[in-house]
Parts: sequence; structure tokens; C-alpha cells
Amino acid sequence: MSAPSPRTAARVTTGTGATLALATVALAATGTAGHAADYTVREGDTLTAIAQRTGTTAARIAADNALSDPSRIRAGQVLRLVETAPAAQPATPAPTTGSYTVRSGDTVSSIAQRHGTTVAAVVSANGLDARAFIRAGQTLTIPSTTSSAAPAPAPAAPAAGSYTVRSGDTVSSIAQRHGTTVGAVVSANGLDARAFIRAGQTLTIPGAAATAPTTAPAPAPAAPAAPAAGTYTVRSGDTVAAIAKRHGTTVAAVVSANGLDGRAFIRAGQTLAVPGAAAPAATAATSTSGGGASSGGTQLVGNTFAGRTYSPQVVGAANENKAALLASGVPSRADMQAKVVATARAMGVDPALAQAIAFQESGFDQTAVSPANAIGTMQVIPSSGEWASQLVGRPLNLLDPDDNVTAGVAILRSLVRTHDDLPRAIASYYQGSGSVQRNGMFSDTRRYVANVQTLMTRYS
Repeated sequence: MSAPSPRTAARVTTGTGATLALATVALAATGTAGHAADYTVREGDTLTAIAQRTGTTAARIAADNALSDPSRIRAGQVLRLVETAPAAQPATPAPTTGSYTVRSGDTVSSIAQRHGTTVAAVVSANGLDARAFIRAGQTLTIPSTTSSAAPAPAPAAPAAGSYTVRSGDTVSSIAQRHGTTVGAVVSANGLDARAFIRAGQTLTIPGAAATAPTTAPAPAPAAPAAPAAGTYTVRSGDTVAAIAKRHGTTVAAVVSANGLDGRAFIRAGQTLAVPGAAAPAATAATSTSGGGASSGGTQLVGNTFAGRTYSPQVVGAANENKAALLASGVPSRADMQAKVVATARAMGVDPALAQAIAFQESGFDQTAVSPANAIGTMQVIPSSGEWASQLVGRPLNLLDPDDNVTAGVAILRSLVRTHDDLPRAIASYYQGSGSVQRNGMFSDTRRYVANVQTLMTRYS
């Protein structure tokens, strides 16, 4: 397909989760600050996970051990860890972490609620990817938010229910219907960056905080509950993402406050309620009239593709990235193709494969941005760009033509190395490694693989 495929966002994210599966054994600290300790790599370890558990960085471990490719470590390998923490031990050390073995049906959200901690804390402690993907039998490190207080499970889980997805549903409409948020539904169900759902799927719906609304001091919480909502009149070229950014609030908050649909569609002249920041008022509004859309208010990137609808947050970011690429100017398609060839050769990837992927994804178009916020020639989303940055040992900017190609080729190299055959590696770039392992190749994935392999003969 010559147009950018929105699934790249999800599939590379999914691949990230599968490839970056964490070991569950905690590392006991040895030695004092500034001294070195040895760590023996265990099955499932990644450099990022080891760095997180030991308070250092993947780049530091790679440098200290002269690793030419940080993505390639093996079980049994001994790594030298140089501690960088100051010698003085803080008064309140690690706030009592524990462990938990994932059971069938668990989500990170339900586990966090059960243990009195937060989704973000569990994700961070275990180095989980954007999907917060976990599997039955996996052992998670559970950080505690307080020193020793009991998690008080009763109020922690506000009456979660379930909902069976119907044809035409979106996560946004389901969240509105049940009085919750898109973010809460995405987190509770481990959805990927596309917030993709299908008819017949059963979703966990985290409950709204309606557990004790009638208890006595009703006026007390009322004051902080509505932090200075104001109004804003939409101008030509505005997007919800741009308006939210200018007023110091979030896309989700604006969508919720105005009952917008899954497209977060607005029109010039419309008056929006803007919750959140303290009266940014007219000065902020007049400072910028653009915000990721072309003149006349037309969205540069739509919110649907092939029957799938993407969340307003993702589409807003996609429009901003599209506008940035168009404004900055990018190399020609021929120049981008040359960069793909040069980068593939430098990184030890078959140039014919890298070119076939790039052409299939974007037609070598660096301005391509999908509704899922897959960016540039190689169609990589930001979270996958972070993974690619870890693979190459330096930060990558997906809007930069060279970095975009480097990110895509680095991910492709990792997939080729971790799969038994080339078709499955190609499928994982499109569908996601974890999904391919669980479900096999979908019908559109098989077509994608066939197209890429045909294109390889052209570029051989």
C-alpha cells in the first residue's frame, strides 16, 4: 500500500512489548556507590530492564561493557555494573516493593488498584511498553506508594464492570457512555496506541468515582473539582489538541467537557468549555491560531482508516507532526530511498528488505503521517521510536529524516534477528510480534508480507 499504514503504530508498539519482555527477578544491590558489581543476564532480560532495576542507564551499561549492539545480550552473560548513586543513603529508601504473579484476566490497572499503587508506578517499575502488556504467569515488581500502610482494597477498586463492543463503537463513545475516560478504558484493557477494539470484544470498564457521592461534606470537594473552566471560540485552523495545549489542559478533558465524539470534531465559531488551567483567556488564544491543521480548519490527518477510528489524543499528535514535517521541508523520495539503502548497509540489514518495507509503508515519503501517528518514511510511532533509541544507544527524533530511517531499520534488524524466518519478521513489523505469536498472521498481514517480498525482488 502506497499510503501510510496506521497499523504500523500499533504493530511496532506491539512488537516492542514482545521483544522487550522483562525478567522478573529483582537484582540485589551489591557494593557501595562508585563501585562495580557483576550481574548475570537471565532469560528474558533486556539492557533497559537491567538498567531500571539497578538505577543506571542502558547506555551506561553498554559503554561499561563495550557492547556494540545493546539489543544483543544473552542468558548467562556477565555484565559489569558501575553504581552511580551517591554514597549517602536516603532516609526513606525504596518504599517497600513486593512482587505479584499475573493471573489470567489481570490488567495492570486492576493489579495497581489491588495493591494501592498506580498504573504508572507498575509500568515504570517493570519497564512495560505503551500497551502495558502483561501475560499470565509473569512476575511483576509492585512498588508501594506509602511506607507500610495497607492498600485499603475496598475504595481502591471503584466498581469496574464489563461491556461487549458493538459494531460502530469507539473507545471514546464507550467511555462517555459509562462516565469514565478514554485513558482509563485504554489502561484497564491494555489497549495499544490505536485504542483498537473489535465487535464482540469484552472490555473492562473502570467505574466512575460514584462510590460515596452523597456523603456529608458535598460542598468541600466541589471547589477543587472544577478548576476554573473557561470558554473559547474556535477559529479557523484550530484543533482540539492545539486548543488544549494553549490552555494548559488535555485533549481528553476538552473532549469530555464538550461531549465531543471519537473524531473530536470542532468547527470555526463553535464555543468550547475549556476545563483546567487558570484562565489563560484571550491572550493565549490570540498568540497562535494554528495547531496541526491546514488552512480552513481541514485536518491534515484524518482519524479513521480502513474502518478503524483512532483516539483524539493520537490524531491530534499526528496532525501536529504532519504540520511540522510540511513546514520544515523534507528530502525528496529519491533522497529518502538513498538514505534507506545507506542506513541498511551500515546496520547490516538487507537493503532490498529495508527498501521494500519503506516503499510499502510510505512510498519513501517523509511527510507521511498516519492517523495512528506513525511518522515518516518508515512509519514509526513515538513509543517505538523510544525503543529504537534504546536499540541504537542514542535519542532519535522521528521527524528528522536520518533518525526516522535509523529507527525503522533498527527495529527491522531486531525483528529479523529474533524471528526464525523472514516472513514472520516482516509480519511483525506490520502486525506486531506479540500479535503474530498469539494469533498467527491476519489475512491483511499475509498480503502485506507477499507485497514486501515481491518488492524485494525489485530492489535486489
